[in-house]
Amino acid sequence: MCPPVTHPSATNEAAWAGQRTVVRYAVLAFLFVITAINYGDRATLGIAGSSIAHDLGLTPVAMGYVFSAFAWAYVLSQVPGGWLLDRYGSIRVYGVSLFAWSVCTLAISGIGRIPHDIAFPALFVLWAGLGLVEAPTFPANSRIVSSWFPTSERGLATSIFNSAQYVAVAFFAPVMGWVTQRFGWEYIFAAMGIAGMGLAIFWLARMQPPATHSAVSAAELAFMRSGGALVDIDDRTRRVRTTLTERQIRFMLTDRTLLGVYGGQYCITAILYFFLTWFPLYLHQSRGLSMTQTGLAASVPALCGLAGAIIGGALSDMLLRSGRSETLARKAPYVIGMAVASTICLCNFVHSAWLIVAIMSFAFFGKGVAAIGWAVISDIAPKEAPGLAAGIFNGIGNIAGIVTPIVIGYIVAWTKSYDGALLFVAAHCIVAILLYLFVVGKIRRLSLPT
Repeated sequence: MCPPVTHPSATNEAAWAGQRTVVRYAVLAFLFVITAINYGDRATLGIAGSSIAHDLGLTPVAMGYVFSAFAWAYVLSQVPGGWLLDRYGSIRVYGVSLFAWSVCTLAISGIGRIPHDIAFPALFVLWAGLGLVEAPTFPANSRIVSSWFPTSERGLATSIFNSAQYVAVAFFAPVMGWVTQRFGWEYIFAAMGIAGMGLAIFWLARMQPPATHSAVSAAELAFMRSGGALVDIDDRTRRVRTTLTERQIRFMLTDRTLLGVYGGQYCITAILYFFLTWFPLYLHQSRGLSMTQTGLAASVPALCGLAGAIIGGALSDMLLRSGRSETLARKAPYVIGMAVASTICLCNFVHSAWLIVAIMSFAFFGKGVAAIGWAVISDIAPKEAPGLAAGIFNGIGNIAGIVTPIVIGYIVAWTKSYDGALLFVAAHCIVAILLYLFVVGKIRRLSLPT
């Protein structure tokens, strides 16, 4: 355990800066890899969707319900998942979650070997099980970043772990597309499941909270603490197990700023779920790309989303360090990014598949810039229950994962076109901008009523 430290002042920061370790960045890299595996697992069904639908005889509406199964369970488990994080800490809950969702992914690889009469319900249940056990993941990311990073570094840190979703698609999509076409869709589920199980064992064996991490120097701990990092929230010996009152829970569900942030997360998540579920099918079915071409084409917008996420987080922290208010520093990237993301509807007016990929890339770059919501919830969540606040935020946001795949499935089935689907996604961008401009108030740490 690290020796006791005192809060450094601005005048003596230079004196201990030279002794400061940077273990927090290694932790961030760890979060990045786990989140990439997380989104790689989520992307498997979208990449293999055409092959699975063909092999199992599933209609577009049936696929829409299967796609949404993850989100049903994921949303319903967010509040319990957040409570588990606050109760037992991020490390154990995160590790168990990672191992369990990897088991579900591995199990899906065997769906093709069971009778077709039960294939649909089995796939639905396993995909829902994946959502159930993945629920604590992003609240845990937010909680861990809150404990390891001061406020002035938190925007970029949250953008980096959040950008793993784009890296996952950019890296895994081409490989998954090739493996599916060459060997069969079962192999991608098996490989991702085994990789995740190994990573979970490594996480549980090596990870420690900042206040007791053997590699963290007193100087680094003091720097984090003085900058607003909640370094003790995952320390088992110091963690306060708070029992929330009905009034406090009501506050977290009715506060205007929280509601605006929750709504904004719903809107940006709708774009994400279109990309994870229907975008590969859109390229394959509507634009005539092969499975391998679809994987490659899907990776380009993902890389642009990655660039946007890094730029958005860096811009937010730069504004904060330059003396701008936290409100401006967090809201500006979100509003600008969602305005850019709304250009996704322009795909309805062009015919070239690769021009469509270019427009999607520009739109997803904007979505990446706007991916600042996790920094916002880390900044405003009451310190008594950061896991629960993040769970509510992520749960409401991922209701979009239920609505978006189903609505798009019906739009495609009824209209035999994806034009309405793209308009549906673009409308969420406009709503998101209005929420951040007129509903979300001042960005500041909220306090629960007593």
